[in-house]
Amino acid sequence: MKLQSPSSENNNAILILTNMPDQASAQHLAHELINRKLAACINLLAPYQSFYQWQGKLETTTEIPLLIKSTAARYPELETIIQELHPYELPEIIHVPVTGGLPAYLEWLHQETQA
Repeated sequence: MKLQSPSSENNNAILILTNMPDQASAQHLAHELINRKLAACINLLAPYQSFYQWQGKLETTTEIPLLIKSTAARYPELETIIQELHPYELPEIIHVPVTGGLPAYLEWLHQETQA
């Protein structure tokens, strides 16, 4: 497959960070986002411990982090689906702009997230 260089309008890649409480829910979310073309690639990382305050109480929990590669254009729907499928009352959903990267990868990412 030959990929073209990304144009400036295609250079809107973002990285979304979220966590799920277990492997099964993380895999389900990843499959849904990929199948709906809301993400081009999702990495499920090794479980880790999170420490945070919730409603005045120190919480400690094991979570599965997800690194989701998508575009700014797909973010609103992606955020909605994460909220719908996430078991937490207030899930962590953070996105950061990708300011650079391998041009062919960024073009692939854009192509894979076209509705």
